[in-house]
Amino acid sequence: MKEVHLITQGKGGVGKSLVASFIAQYLRATNQDSSVHCFDTDPVNPTFSRYKALDVSVVNILNNNNNIDSRNFDGLIEQLVETDGIAVVDNGAATFVPLMSYMAENSVDALLADSGVELYIHSVIAGGQAQKDCLDGLFKTVKSVQAHVVVWLNHHFGQIEESGKSFSEFKFVKDHRDKIIKTVELYPRNPDTFGKDIHKMTTLNLTFDEIAKHPDFTMMPRQRLKQVRNDIWGQLAQDELFSRAGNQE
Repeated sequence: MKEVHLITQGKGGVGKSLVASFIAQYLRATNQDSSVHCFDTDPVNPTFSRYKALDVSVVNILNNNNNIDSRNFDGLIEQLVETDGIAVVDNGAATFVPLMSYMAENSVDALLADSGVELYIHSVIAGGQAQKDCLDGLFKTVKSVQAHVVVWLNHHFGQIEESGKSFSEFKFVKDHRDKIIKTVELYPRNPDTFGKDIHKMTTLNLTFDEIAKHPDFTMMPRQRLKQVRNDIWGQLAQDELFSRAGNQE
């Protein structure tokens, strides 16, 4: 089995690296027969690479002119095609536009498909003031690349809605149901309990498995973070895209 899970969004600070860590952890926990390889291509803030337990490789895809360095990105694409297993690639906001241009110009989606590699693009949408920019990023993604698109709705910045309509009711979403195959929702939680626990976990760049053994997390924080994990894992396991996976206890 060969899959590439690419996390993209042109708006920074909306939780891409956290989502990348969730995806990598879930795929590792539920695909014992497949290796999961992680890559971070963010030249400005390579947060994903700080998750030491995930063994993330850093790939610098920009040159001095702030354009895609085709040699480095060509090498990454070749690695994605030639290596067995599943790849999780976190891309930074600064490289979103050049990456989309590179993929369109070089027909990377077609190359991966012809090589037997399934491409999944995960787009993070945040509510509040960031929503419009995030939706623009999703629009560019859907228009630029032929891939399965998974949308992560991050409600921590505000409810994601438009003229009283939920995300699933947006005209753009209805018009592209053939590409947008799944949504995963990150719900706001009590900031004094769950919020502080999640902030501490992300500040330390720890995985859920590490939390279970970490001395700085006592019984109740571990229980709350287990609830967060089970909620996300449950959503990912709800359809055939992740049907090979099951919830971790």
